Amino acid sequence: MAYIESLLTSISVVLMNIGPTLSLILILISGIIYALAQAQPADSRGKWMSWAINFFIGGIILIAIVGGATIIRDSASQFLT
Repeated sequence: MAYIESLLTSISVVLMNIGPTLSLILILISGIIYALAQAQPADSRGKWMSWAINFFIGGIILIAIVGGATIIRDSASQFLT
């Protein structure tokens, strides 16, 4: 049981360290892709915009996970003990 708790703690620490940077990178890439989509023809613009929206939503979801990482870790450790 102690191994699982330490594994969850280490995953949480790694996520809290790289999460904000990765989230910012995803949001910036989504802005670049969205700007590039404006230069595309109409038939392929939708594909580019959907990629941009997917990157943006991924960044927002990552922010939510990083924000709740300690709550998730504490809840999981209570279930395992």
